[in-house]
Amino acid sequence: MQSSLRKVVIGFGILSLSAAISIIGYMLAGWSLLDAAYMVVITFYGVGYGEVRPIQDPQLRLFTIFVVVSGCTSAVYVLGGFVQMIAEGEFNRYLGARRMTQGIERLENHVIVCGYGRVGRILVQELAAAKEPLVIVDTAQSELQEAENAGHLVLVGDATQESVLLTAGIKRARVLATVVSDDAANVFIVLTARELNPQIEIIARGESPSTRTKLLRSGANRVVLPAAIGAMKIAGLITHPTAESLLANDEVESRLNDELTQIGLTIREVRVGFDSILARKRLREITMTNSDKFMLIAVRRSHGEIVRNPPEDFCFAEGDTLLLLGQREATPVFIERQTAPIIQYRGARSR
Repeated sequence: MQSSLRKVVIGFGILSLSAAISIIGYMLAGWSLLDAAYMVVITFYGVGYGEVRPIQDPQLRLFTIFVVVSGCTSAVYVLGGFVQMIAEGEFNRYLGARRMTQGIERLENHVIVCGYGRVGRILVQELAAAKEPLVIVDTAQSELQEAENAGHLVLVGDATQESVLLTAGIKRARVLATVVSDDAANVFIVLTARELNPQIEIIARGESPSTRTKLLRSGANRVVLPAAIGAMKIAGLITHPTAESLLANDEVESRLNDELTQIGLTIREVRVGFDSILARKRLREITMTNSDKFMLIAVRRSHGEIVRNPPEDFCFAEGDTLLLLGQREATPVFIERQTAPIIQYRGARSR
């Protein structure tokens, strides 16, 4: 493209210089400025109206030959540059599109990711880390250029169109994940994908909770609400800050919490107060029954030290925070029994 643009600029320069020299030459021969300019224009562009004035002088005829050759040559040079610019642009565009989609036709059991925004980028990073074959579909070519530079197969197009999904290999794909920020677009993508491949697993993103039902009815197998997940994460940071801090890696902790929720487990915190029966007791002394379906993951001491997988002779102290993993309905029972304050009745200790 740069060579063709350079050709156009050089051609215009030669054309302008030839026109200026030609006009000056005719004016030196006694022609007026208007007659000289008119003669140069009709000569350069080959109109063929004839000479403005009779040219009898041999020198003037030779000069006119120079005008014809230089003018026509420079005009053709400029025109060729324009044609080259157009041809190169279309050719490069075709090659770029071909290069971006090359290899999709060989994929099988792959993942189609519709949308390469904020959620799409994170999703693609996770899938790439898991070595999952994938194709990214989006309408923004500039965004897809970044993904292509990272080594991913991309396809520029509207995922609501059947032809685009067919090019992405939806007939051979295993999963389609539509994570476009527009709920209506996600619904249309789910409808189109389900019609093209009734067996494919479809995971859809929803911005509004009310969209969940629409996406499921459209054919989505699962619906993820990023806003709801984010709100739950923030609530966990507020209500269970110790549990959040005990898991150093936020990404691992987030995945763990999601997976635990799906199988009916939860992480609870127990703070050892001054009047708690746990204070100054060792781990092996804690009463455990078959109904106490829990596991002690870690303990955070009052001075900030974190003890993971504490041994049986570990002694609890006032101000410690216990991180327990257990079933949703079982863990609160254990907390209520073990953390009840010690009550004195006529010198006897009881709970």
